Amino acid sequence: MVNSQISEIPLQGLSQDTWKSKYRLTDKNGAAIDADPQATFRRVARAIAQVESDPERRAHWEERFFWAMQFGAIPAGRILSNAGAGDYKPATSTINCTVSGTIEDSMESILDHVKQAGLTLRAGCGVGYEFSTLRPRGAFVAGAGASTSGPLSFMDIYDRMCATISSAGGRRGAQMGTFDVGHPDVLDFIRAKREDGRLRHFNLSLLITDEFVEAVKNNAEWKLAFPLSLKEVSGPEDIEDETKYIWRQWPTSGRYIKREDGAVCCRIYKTLPAREIWDQIMTSTYDFAEPGFILIDRSNQMNNNWWCEDIRASNPCGEQMLPPNGACLLGSINLTRFVKDPFTPDARFDFETFGDVVQVFTRMLDNVVEINGLPLQEQQEEIFRKRRHGMGYLGLGSALAMLNMRYGHTEAVQFTETVTQQMAIAGWEAALELSREKGPAPIMTEEFTVTSEMLAKRPEMARDGLKVGDRVPGRVLHARYSRYMQRLASVVPELVRELERHGARFTHHSSIAPTGTIALSVGNNASNGIEPSFAHRYFRNVIKEGKKTKERSEVVSLELLAYRQLVNPKASPDAEHSEDRLPASFVASDDVTPEQHVAMQAAAQKWVDSSISKTVNVPTDMPFERFKDLYMLAHEQGLKGCTTFRFNPTAFQGVLVKEQDLKNTVYVFKTEGGETVRARGDELIEYDGETHTAANLYDALKEKTYGLHA
Repeated sequence: MVNSQISEIPLQGLSQDTWKSKYRLTDKNGAAIDADPQATFRRVARAIAQVESDPERRAHWEERFFWAMQFGAIPAGRILSNAGAGDYKPATSTINCTVSGTIEDSMESILDHVKQAGLTLRAGCGVGYEFSTLRPRGAFVAGAGASTSGPLSFMDIYDRMCATISSAGGRRGAQMGTFDVGHPDVLDFIRAKREDGRLRHFNLSLLITDEFVEAVKNNAEWKLAFPLSLKEVSGPEDIEDETKYIWRQWPTSGRYIKREDGAVCCRIYKTLPAREIWDQIMTSTYDFAEPGFILIDRSNQMNNNWWCEDIRASNPCGEQMLPPNGACLLGSINLTRFVKDPFTPDARFDFETFGDVVQVFTRMLDNVVEINGLPLQEQQEEIFRKRRHGMGYLGLGSALAMLNMRYGHTEAVQFTETVTQQMAIAGWEAALELSREKGPAPIMTEEFTVTSEMLAKRPEMARDGLKVGDRVPGRVLHARYSRYMQRLASVVPELVRELERHGARFTHHSSIAPTGTIALSVGNNASNGIEPSFAHRYFRNVIKEGKKTKERSEVVSLELLAYRQLVNPKASPDAEHSEDRLPASFVASDDVTPEQHVAMQAAAQKWVDSSISKTVNVPTDMPFERFKDLYMLAHEQGLKGCTTFRFNPTAFQGVLVKEQDLKNTVYVFKTEGGETVRARGDELIEYDGETHTAANLYDALKEKTYGLHA
């Protein structure tokens, strides 16, 4: 039985509007096919169940999938929008995001991948790329007889391509650009988005290595280098000069000089103090919230497919670190649906039903592999070979409020680790059951040749008697030698032994996505992903067709809606009377210290085999020196990445906006007609026949997005 206390709270207006605009299926004339969100769930459950082998099983699993969705299992947006919609939009995908194939350092490869990315965006998928595979600005290109303009100039091409293509399924195209911290153009990458309107269809993240972090800690020099091609070497003694060359891991090695351990010889272009680069990164992140921070060595060390993948890029929000042509198949479980007797002394979490939903949802996401709709053959081959997906959750902050726990405090950190661990165990139990029923992922039955590089990464293989040249099945390399599966074996050893014996149905099971739109719509504004609620009453800047700027819409948190319905209808975050004030468990993002944010992410990351999209909200007045320490803490706590947000209205206007921030910020800008406007962010401005908030008009004119959706 569904927890009616939470599920029967009516969707608020913006939640209804968001479902209608993003997920409700309509015909070509705009007439509704889905009558309500339950009809959307039924359409999706039926479509995914069609993968089953016979009519009886299809009918059975359609009901089970529909049950799970009513209990809070929410497939990602592309599945909600496109599953079962083939008669109306046959060229769309059920996959949210992908990672591009490796962009080689040639004009042909750059342009080939622009085309592939365009086809992928047209199918409704976001794309992640690594651009540090391209030689630095000013380097000589023999074939062209001239120097190159560098990676950033080619990123501009991808950005314009994304802006031009209307991404299918009702959302803008999304891209992630990653860049190695050792590339000679790293400072240009760090500063790239300071130019108004540049790379606005990209999120940007730096690939931070352990070597660089150690150089920062030790106040050492940092060498910026790029691989040396075979034809650039004058003789064997040339590459031994440590003042000119350095050996580093690189994602592509065919045309470069490579050692047995996989490292590539790189020419040193310049040397700078590591802390100087670190300060540039921190300054940009402090002021502009970018670039993000991917701890790439840890991502690869903890990758379940450690022996056959070199991860260098992520999906646009960073929760899926993926190999070339990898796909981001996502779903999230609404944790608020499992809270019994919310806000009372008897409030508790129903772990038993949660485990059941995880197992049903795991089968559901595995079935989506068969109806993925990816446009490129390379993407199809990758997803069928490994069958990876990323199950996560949303509503953690809302659920903690209902359980009378304060986000970031010790009991909340412990609950986060427990609920994530239980999700992992139930998911891998389903991986074994599905493997016995339908067979393991094909990679599990492949045999791989042991190399020196593999033995260097996993010394225990040599202790087990394996040597270079031996052949080992993928299922053994996955279950016995993956660092994550070794951790899982510490709590469920027999399950992992059985996975080694049979091979799992998929290589990866979990990641925690930001879930912004699904949490707002069918989640009735439950807190996003692993986050606390942004605030309990605030505004969202929403893109609406026909409007020349974003439109401000008021929204309240799910926990406030529930508290008003179950406890006190007059409750408010700014109530004058004490009896109407919210309990201490009602935490908003500003109430959580940066260190508590990191602790919550670390608690979940321990049991998430991919990654987590999380934003550490920091106060506008947080001292810069303390801010810098936060990133070192993220490294020390075992995170795979870190992203921060500090309100800076002169740099950008976010999607989520607090009323007080708007009131406290004065914007001064010129309209396209040359008129100077000076107004508080919440003031309404009549301009070009429409009414806009000053903040949204300022942002649209600055970013050159004014009128794009009219």
